[in-house]
Amino acid sequence: MTDGVTGRYATVRAAVLGTGLIGGSLLLRLADAGLDVTGWDPDPVTREQARSRGVSAPATIEQAVAGRDVVFLCGPLPTLPRTLTQVADLTAPGCVLTDVGSTKVEVAAAAARLGLTDRFVPGHPMAGAESAGLPAASPTLLTGAAWVLCPATGAATVAFRWLTGLLVELFGARVVPMSASAHDSVAALASHVPHLLAGALAGAVQRSPLRDAVLALAAGSFSDGTRVAGTPAERTANMLLGNRDRVLHELAEVRVLLDELAGALRAGDAPALTAAYAQAGAARSALRGRRFAPADREFPVGGDHAVEVAWLRGLGDAGGHLTGCRIGPDVVSYPAWLPVAD
Repeated sequence: MTDGVTGRYATVRAAVLGTGLIGGSLLLRLADAGLDVTGWDPDPVTREQARSRGVSAPATIEQAVAGRDVVFLCGPLPTLPRTLTQVADLTAPGCVLTDVGSTKVEVAAAAARLGLTDRFVPGHPMAGAESAGLPAASPTLLTGAAWVLCPATGAATVAFRWLTGLLVELFGARVVPMSASAHDSVAALASHVPHLLAGALAGAVQRSPLRDAVLALAAGSFSDGTRVAGTPAERTANMLLGNRDRVLHELAEVRVLLDELAGALRAGDAPALTAAYAQAGAARSALRGRRFAPADREFPVGGDHAVEVAWLRGLGDAGGHLTGCRIGPDVVSYPAWLPVAD
């Protein structure tokens, strides 16, 4: 990733709709890279904050998306299908549309109903903070993030290729291609259930008669374990409700392990507790020390999109990611990486 943009993306005109923490960070990075970018937010105070940071922030969506090559939808999850409909009507057929929502099935289904799968690529950058709003945004927040994109078969593959290259060049993104349903299943355990657990732990402390004493002694384990409980409550509720069935399924699996731990503790079974935490420690170690090997592939530019998309989704399902997309006259090349088995 470089500070500025060169080559095929240097003249891209972008719009960001919804300029909170993620959308605002997107907006600031695009502006820092020298792109022609506009930001829009329904809150006039937020629009003025964007202007104070040197970014164009028109008063209306119509003005913000006029003549754009790509539009990022960054508003609250429940608003995305409606905003997608509106923006599709306001932009040219060649304008690539994407979003940053933390669930993907609902908005992908909306795009399919609207006949927009040729240019809408569902997306989700796996980054954030417990703070919110444009004042908390940073042009570096999304740097190097794992960024899920959900390619659809058919002509949509062209939009996916273009967007992959843009995200890698501007953000140094590790693009993880997945189906919308696979994303929501993985995100349930990787992100959404941790929000439930953090909320439960922090909530238990808040209700405890020893609350102040607990907070006085709270160290890294409590702080790390409850960090996402500080996320704005409405945003967390939208995320959990948007992925309700998968979150409940994964929560049931976590409850099984909690019951096993409680049973071992109740029985004074030190070997069982030790074995359980050794297993958990292995997952933690794998998170910190993952190794990757190259898994590059090439496909004909005008070849079978279904074969290309099947490989892309398989790469993401296996824990791999893309570090670029090079489109030549006849061949599209994907520099890719897969995790090495422990």
